[in-house]
Amino acid sequence: MATFHPHLPTIFAALSDPTRLKVVERLAMGPASISELSKPFEMAGPSFLKHIKVLENAGLVRSQKLGRVRSVTLVPDALRWVDEWADQHRGRWEQRLDQLGSFLSQGDN
Repeated sequence: MATFHPHLPTIFAALSDPTRLKVVERLAMGPASISELSKPFEMAGPSFLKHIKVLENAGLVRSQKLGRVRSVTLVPDALRWVDEWADQHRGRWEQRLDQLGSFLSQGDN
């Protein structure tokens, strides 16, 4: 059984925003510059950087400045906690749904 990770609420909060979730999905394909990441979004640069900062504070991404370019990289270990949490609860959810299915099928008799 996975133990509760203290940053899990922060990670879920960071992923709850559609912009940040799309950034994480994009970074799953590999690192990208801030300018590349921000292209699909119609928002000012400082607003987009706030999203990156939230992801960094949650431990989901790291950014590094090389010269004039800031690149962002996904931190997969942070997502491991989300995966473990979901796996831990998935078994309970499936068991409850199976019990509900059994209960409902008894009514057909």
